[in-house]
Amino acid sequence: MSNFKHSLLRITLYKYTFLSGLFLLGLFNPLDLNAQDKTFTIVLDAGHGGHDPGNLGTKRYKKHEKDIALDVTLRVGKLLSNKQTDIKVLYTRTKDVYPDLWKRAKVANEANADLFVSIHCNAFSNSAYGTETFVLGVHRNKTNMDVAKRENDVILLEKDHEKHYQYDPNSPESIIGLTLMQEEYLDNSIELAQMVENAFTNDAKRFSRGVKQAGLIVLHQTYMPSVLVEVGFLSNKKEEDFLNSKSGQIKIANAIVNALIKYKKHLELNEVVIDENTLEKNPAVVIKDKPKTARKPQIKKVEKIIFKVQIASGTNKIEPKSYNFKGLKNVARVKVGRQYKYYLGATESYDDIKILQESAKKKGFKSAFIVAFKNGQKMSVQKALKSN
Repeated sequence: MSNFKHSLLRITLYKYTFLSGLFLLGLFNPLDLNAQDKTFTIVLDAGHGGHDPGNLGTKRYKKHEKDIALDVTLRVGKLLSNKQTDIKVLYTRTKDVYPDLWKRAKVANEANADLFVSIHCNAFSNSAYGTETFVLGVHRNKTNMDVAKRENDVILLEKDHEKHYQYDPNSPESIIGLTLMQEEYLDNSIELAQMVENAFTNDAKRFSRGVKQAGLIVLHQTYMPSVLVEVGFLSNKKEEDFLNSKSGQIKIANAIVNALIKYKKHLELNEVVIDENTLEKNPAVVIKDKPKTARKPQIKKVEKIIFKVQIASGTNKIEPKSYNFKGLKNVARVKVGRQYKYYLGATESYDDIKILQESAKKKGFKSAFIVAFKNGQKMSVQKALKSN
């Protein structure tokens, strides 16, 4: 045997002996090898950029929306990286360039991000002021429609935009179509949006115009909870002064960061689920529940993931009979808030649920999409497939 092979064998034996010793001492846990999977990834998107300046404000400053959005976005990213070591921050742009909207979403999707946050500045023809955070949805009023149209029209300047978007800015039908892909993340998006607005009110002392819905393309393209934050109106002189100041940008950035960290902690407190077998095989593992209220960790049994097909939703209460759903059987009705959601089937098999989805589409439910549940709680299909 060569000297090289002897050396390699010795190194391997030393490594094995070292790890075995740590394991016996309780200092090494094989679960730690997957520690990198705990990284929480947030993609920050500074709106507009390059040839697209966004709104110009009152024109009293050289900086336009694209500049303010980038300044705030970079501050948010820096603060997050400094405060949270387990958060990974990615940007769609870090300088004055214009990435196509679909490319911004691609950054988030390819990174399998946990959140997508797009930062913008507002403008209006009157003296409107305040912050507002949008999630993807059908326009509730003309003002929301105007916001969506202003943010979406930029795609007409993109090369081959017909290839990347099935969207007509002037078609109400295409707006409704935009909302379908983000449906399964809507609850989480609304929760995050409300935390952002609460932080603006409590931490930055800004006036909040609330959480709103609009058909925004940049949110439609992503496959994770996503929000678009309007940090203030550049058409309002007082707010324009505030957003152009360093102190103003710091307050806004800190508020957004506080909301993002709060959202992450909220997920951790509500989604800690561990298999009893894992604890038995790894007695050194300690699972913390809610430290303020529980002395001992509470162990929950891992239940199987169930897939369903959502075929409809609305405020009308309809009997889940086959004659009301074009002959489809095994339809269940669930009340969520003020709405009723109608699900087809319930199976552990993703292949089987895909077949059910196709059958629903053939019956005329073209917007039917798959949803996943674990422990009775809705989760993203993407995470469900990874778990399986």
